[in-house]
Amino acid sequence: MKTLEEQMSFYAAYHQDARNKATHFVGVPMIVFSLMIPLGWLRADLGGVSLSAAFVVTSFLLVYYLILDLPLGLAMAGIFALLLWGAAPLSQAAFTVSLAWFLVLFVVGWALQLWGHVYEGRKPALVDNLFQIFVAPIFLAAEVFFALGYKPGLHESVQRRAMLMREQAGIQDAGGTLTSA
Repeated sequence: MKTLEEQMSFYAAYHQDARNKATHFVGVPMIVFSLMIPLGWLRADLGGVSLSAAFVVTSFLLVYYLILDLPLGLAMAGIFALLLWGAAPLSQAAFTVSLAWFLVLFVVGWALQLWGHVYEGRKPALVDNLFQIFVAPIFLAAEVFFALGYKPGLHESVQRRAMLMREQAGIQDAGGTLTSA
């Protein structure tokens, strides 16, 4: 398994433009939330407890995040708990209402992210590595940590590795420098 630093560096190499990051801060949670709606349609009763596929899938993802980094994993647990709490009633609403919420949130979330990559001038990371879909949420949590001054060593090493990846790929900004897009 790749380390958090390795995974975030790959993701960061595709996400240096502040406008792109801003669209992702809205788009990624919208997509995650939207996916929790149809996953909430799938339910099983286990010992008198009703579990949704949304809860199960989210739990597996949280275990992965906790293995990568305990503080970031705990932050993601709080965020995912709020998203699950909000998605649950939508997944139990009338099917047409539930489906409409899913489709609108999913399409708008992806549109925002793709719009952000126009600013970035680079294709989304998932085009080169589909697994980056799972890295996006924890990357955004880490960005908040970094902005608050937490984990400066991780931030510095992720940025250094991301810039090296961009340099090796020949990614330049409008000014011709290789440090950002």
